[in-house]
Amino acid sequence: MVKTFLATFILFVLSFVARPVLAQAPATSRSDDRLPTVSARTCAETPGGKTLLFVCPVPAFLAEDGAGESEASAIRIVLKLPEGTALRIAIDQRARVARVGEAIEGRVVETVYAFDEAVIPAGTIATGRVTYIAPVSKLRRAESYANGDFSPFHRYEVTFDRLTLPDGRTLAIDTTVSRAASEVVHLVSKPKRVNEEDPSEERSQQIAGPAPGKLHGLKHFLVEQSPYHPQYVEVGTRFSVSLNEELDFGSETQTEDQLSQLGTLPLADSILHARLLLEVSSATATRGTPVVAELTRPVYSADHQLLLPSGSRLIGQVVEARAARRLHRNGELRILFEHIEMPDGNLQEVQGTLEGIEVDRSAHMKLDEEGGARATDSKTRYLYTGVAIAMAAVAAHPDVDRGNMDETQDPAVRAGAGASGFGLAGTLIGLAARSNAVSLAFSAYGASASIYSNFLSRGREVVFPKNAPLEIGLGTTHSGGVEH
Repeated sequence: MVKTFLATFILFVLSFVARPVLAQAPATSRSDDRLPTVSARTCAETPGGKTLLFVCPVPAFLAEDGAGESEASAIRIVLKLPEGTALRIAIDQRARVARVGEAIEGRVVETVYAFDEAVIPAGTIATGRVTYIAPVSKLRRAESYANGDFSPFHRYEVTFDRLTLPDGRTLAIDTTVSRAASEVVHLVSKPKRVNEEDPSEERSQQIAGPAPGKLHGLKHFLVEQSPYHPQYVEVGTRFSVSLNEELDFGSETQTEDQLSQLGTLPLADSILHARLLLEVSSATATRGTPVVAELTRPVYSADHQLLLPSGSRLIGQVVEARAARRLHRNGELRILFEHIEMPDGNLQEVQGTLEGIEVDRSAHMKLDEEGGARATDSKTRYLYTGVAIAMAAVAAHPDVDRGNMDETQDPAVRAGAGASGFGLAGTLIGLAARSNAVSLAFSAYGASASIYSNFLSRGREVVFPKNAPLEIGLGTTHSGGVEH
């Protein structure tokens, strides 16, 4: 019985040891069964990364008859405008600022690109509405009344919520709108050094807002001088509109040949069109303050090969900043761009200077030959101040001092004294009051205010607003790259 038990135990052990050997024998004898074994393991059972390429190989039929080569040379590019993309919209129909909800309409003045595709052409209609009208504080209202303006300016906000493309398609958009510029001017530091053969320079893409005539300007001035005048968003007023959500325009396919020069620096003396991503002001900037801009147009070579797509970033710094000071000394600001961020994420060294910028005319800014900006003052300030002082002198010496007992003064003197201090309202009050004391008070106030505002107060700051359109001229480039 013991022998039987030992024999049974030995057979059991032998069968247990031999089982895996017998199971492995077919696999070692048939090498063509190895692929089915590997393919039986699904991608979900393995980690990602390079391991996935070995476990889930590309099926052989994708490379049959050269199909794989044609597929590999085609590169799919997603066309999206990311959140924060800026649209520049000019109003083409005057809108009253009287109540929330008032409709407002304008047009996109510069084509917007995604990568190298024009997805929002210039001329696209933008519609929106007035969303907020701020009340006027008691202090500002009192100051306005003191200057003869009985309809003080209300701050307002608008939003644009729909685009109508030239082909009739409509897009719903969610936007944030920055302050308006009533009259935009294009400043240049020197004559453009644009390569006329550069196909990226498409001047026809910029559409200026409607330019009001001189008669309209005179009418607008007279209305503004009246004691009461309605407030409008005037034709030609420009807004910088930022997208709060990305817009998807699908995708396009390009070949490797078409993108063979992508990431190559443009030639020296090229002009790049960009927008400023953050505001830079002489009041707060110091030497070394970073400055970042983003290309708003793709850059091409002379043979129309894409070098830099729209959205590529230029990085630089403030090299000179001087804040405005008392005695009406104005601010100064100079920036320099030192790197371009390439599509692969690396930074390429460049030397880019500011050669053009669009700002509100009221900024009174000027660019020098090297791209430095400074605030300026109109020479008419001397004329206005001189006239105000002269009116005060005339009002202080009425005819009664020369033996004439008529203390009402000449109507022209009363009208001029009133206008010097309180505009059109002061003129009417001065004529109606027929008083030397009133004329003297008005003219003295006007002269004092003119002297202070034009010569004693703090000067103007230089401000490059967020999303301001820039023209950047490239100087000598460097071959070395900088890791991002």
